[in-house]
Amino acid sequence: MLPGKDDHINDAELLQNFYKDHDNKWLGILLPRYTLLLLGVCMKYLKNEEDARDCVQQIFLKVINELQKYKVEYFKSWIYMIAKNYCLMKLREKSKIVELSDHVAMEPGMDTDKKIHIEKDELLQRMEIALNKLNAEQKRCVKLFYLQKKSYAEIAEITGFSVMQVKSHLQNGKRNLKLLLENPS
Repeated sequence: MLPGKDDHINDAELLQNFYKDHDNKWLGILLPRYTLLLLGVCMKYLKNEEDARDCVQQIFLKVINELQKYKVEYFKSWIYMIAKNYCLMKLREKSKIVELSDHVAMEPGMDTDKKIHIEKDELLQRMEIALNKLNAEQKRCVKLFYLQKKSYAEIAEITGFSVMQVKSHLQNGKRNLKLLLENPS
């Protein structure tokens, strides 16, 4: 990298300037300093240069948004953790897609999007069957909480259960759903 006119400004000063006036020009000086570090981290986890380069760009966007919300003192360690967590999230997403794709045989000419939609439909059907196997209290609480986005207090009011009973029905219902989905019979 060629020496720049702003090399004399350390990371802490750049961050202070950014927090003072929220001008992204300070981040424009700071972020390029970490391009190689981030690329290295992303390559370590993703093992693919193109994916790693894409991730670096996404991480930069995430950093810009996060720095608006949080005051960071140790930028290098913070950005490293952001990159690591982002890569791990990407790997989890990939493994879920691979896991889903194991359930549906790829027909010749079938595109990946169509395959994923078929898999999601199958999962929803299995979920509906499993939901109907729960006892009435668990089923009702699960539907109100997850499908209708009701709070514990709202569910308690609707059902007449105490908040503790609602939490218990939800916890047991969620556990039972997981078991039913893992071992359909």
